[in-house]
Amino acid sequence: MDRSLAMSAWISVLAASPLLAAAAPVQDAGAKKRLTFEQTLAGPDRVTFTGTPPAAAFTRDGRHVELQQDGKAVWLDPQTLAVRAPEVVAPEAANAAAARETALLAALAKLPGFDEAAAKRIAAGRRHASADGAAFLLDADHDLWFFRHGGERASRLTDGEADEENVRLAPDGRFVSFVRGNDLWLVETDSARERRVTKDGGPEKLNGKLDWVYQEEIYGRGNFQATWWSPTSRHLAFLALDQTGIPHHPIVDHIPNRAELEDTRYPKAGDPNPTVALGVARARDGKVTWVDLAPWGGAEPLIVHVGFTPDGSKLCFQVQDREQTWLDLVVADPDSGKTTVLLRETTGAWVNRHDEPRWLKDGSFLWESERTGYKHLERRAADGKPLATLTAGEWEVRSVTAVDEASGHVWFTAAKDSAIGVNTYRVALAGGGPEGGAITRLTQGGGSHAVEWSPDRAWFIDRVSSVTAPTEVRLCAGADGRVVKVLGRAEVKTLAEYEYGVPELLQIPTRDGFAMDATLLKPSPFDPARKYPVWLPTYAGPDAPSVGDRWNGDAWPQFLAQQGYVVLQVNNRTSSQRGHAHIAKCWQQLGVQELADVEDALAWLGANRPWCDLTRVGITGWSYGGFMSAFALTHSTAFRLGVAGAGVYDWRLYDTIYTERYMKTPQNNPEGYAKTSCIEAAKSLSGYLVLAHGTLDDNVHFQNTMQMAYALQKAGIDRFEVMPYAKSRHGLGGADLNNHFRRVTWKAIRERL
Repeated sequence: MDRSLAMSAWISVLAASPLLAAAAPVQDAGAKKRLTFEQTLAGPDRVTFTGTPPAAAFTRDGRHVELQQDGKAVWLDPQTLAVRAPEVVAPEAANAAAARETALLAALAKLPGFDEAAAKRIAAGRRHASADGAAFLLDADHDLWFFRHGGERASRLTDGEADEENVRLAPDGRFVSFVRGNDLWLVETDSARERRVTKDGGPEKLNGKLDWVYQEEIYGRGNFQATWWSPTSRHLAFLALDQTGIPHHPIVDHIPNRAELEDTRYPKAGDPNPTVALGVARARDGKVTWVDLAPWGGAEPLIVHVGFTPDGSKLCFQVQDREQTWLDLVVADPDSGKTTVLLRETTGAWVNRHDEPRWLKDGSFLWESERTGYKHLERRAADGKPLATLTAGEWEVRSVTAVDEASGHVWFTAAKDSAIGVNTYRVALAGGGPEGGAITRLTQGGGSHAVEWSPDRAWFIDRVSSVTAPTEVRLCAGADGRVVKVLGRAEVKTLAEYEYGVPELLQIPTRDGFAMDATLLKPSPFDPARKYPVWLPTYAGPDAPSVGDRWNGDAWPQFLAQQGYVVLQVNNRTSSQRGHAHIAKCWQQLGVQELADVEDALAWLGANRPWCDLTRVGITGWSYGGFMSAFALTHSTAFRLGVAGAGVYDWRLYDTIYTERYMKTPQNNPEGYAKTSCIEAAKSLSGYLVLAHGTLDDNVHFQNTMQMAYALQKAGIDRFEVMPYAKSRHGLGGADLNNHFRRVTWKAIRERL
């Protein structure tokens, strides 16, 4: 079946599903209130269309579902649907947690100089549990504390002025690793004996700790952790990063009387990256073995994933070249550092960082590959050779959620039936031929499903919402997804009081036939004889969609519709989650394909929704969306207004790892950087541009907005304004500033559209 026809058929089924028909808001504009602008702002008058779904979770024994009924916890038997009080079903479970907490507090209170208040303060700290749950570490008061159930004795592991960072408890509870002064340390939990593993830590050298660009672009914003315990607790792997030669970037806080300078290491596209080494420390004596990275030395390698095989005998890591055009999956001997490459991934463009392999008992593993242009599951032997294809086709797997070797099945989420929804599927571990194995869809109906399984996978709780219906909570049979009982629905009380327009789900074709998912919210009241301005919020970054088939409780688009604006959101192909084959169209030319697709969406509106006034179109976004808004106004004449927040206005100003993944280096792609620059095209500004930015932004620097404004001024253009936000980083700092930006946006919309 043609892909666009298949998706249209899916949307028809979605609109007719019983859930959506039952839960869709019923409109009676004459009987309901309209929103005021103030009600869209953070504060006491704020109105949202969100509701809290009923709480439901499987009990520890996995044989019941715990629900709230009349303010009390009750247990539901999935087999009989009988409801009982928890103490009747399992009296021991009701008291076990309280008994453990009491024992902890008593043990802490016995420490020298401690009383009940101090014990409670330490117990409230961050906790790290051992693999068996019998012991845990407490991170509180700038020190570390340890407690093991059974012995019922608490101990203090550190006592000093220096903070411990990146704390991790070994799975067996015998050792703790942490970073102090950018060096890696180990401490034994039974004796509190400390051992310093590295001795070269300092401002330039980080051991067991990530620098800015590694945490932002590889391991996750805010995660500076760079240590990994082996399952056996015998070894601790860690990254060592050398920042020597990384350029400094000053960030200035102008609000104190004496301005404060924050100095950060930030490599911009084409600059040197931190050099990386991968070490393995032996727990019993702290001896370090360095993994041999010489085979990748000429590629300026990035270490993008680190872990161990389940038996702890092999270190497993992923390494990429600087521009991320390939990825090697590698195993290493933790005692010698010798490496073996299991496979290499390529796509013809960039290669995304992969999840770690799912290791099986026979040493084989499951791997997610995008080499066909779509992310799919395959099974590989311990030496990396292919054994079986589990999934295939012009759709992609999103994540593996569970593997059960006993039953021979894999559960995963995928975009098989909807690129804008989330569904759960099951496939046999044995796979099939080139076309993959037989796949069973378990989640029922349209929308986006979040699944929680019982321990034996006999049941699952499904929380599902859609564009037309708030969250419904269901108990479902694990074998076939059959809905056993609807446990409740989110009650959105404001729907009874205020107008709520249900967005229309669309598929909009591009000039070459690609079907873009979109939502369109009509003005209210609506008159097809009128012409309405169009407001287009977007993000548009690679594989980062703006449209999803889930409930939207935000009152802001509803307010705009009630004020007479069409609100359009569209997933251009490079943000569509339809597969790498489509997303990679932005490679080496960020913004170019995205803008062409958005222009096609507007042209389609003009031809098929004649009440859309294409002479009054506004676009807005933050971060990548800010770039897209400015790019649209400097590379197109289709937009009258752009409200751009924290955008990258020239990709030479953004960090190495993100930018070079999609653009290569400026040295290797000068034409691409030139044609995607908003700053170089400032003289071509069409329409009116609002630039907003946090002055303390350490991600997309305020420098982007200053250079954009400077280029516009030099070009003699005055159709723009700059709104700097002090004390704000990549997001605005607090409700008052967010409310101010909303006021700036609304003023620009009223005046310019």
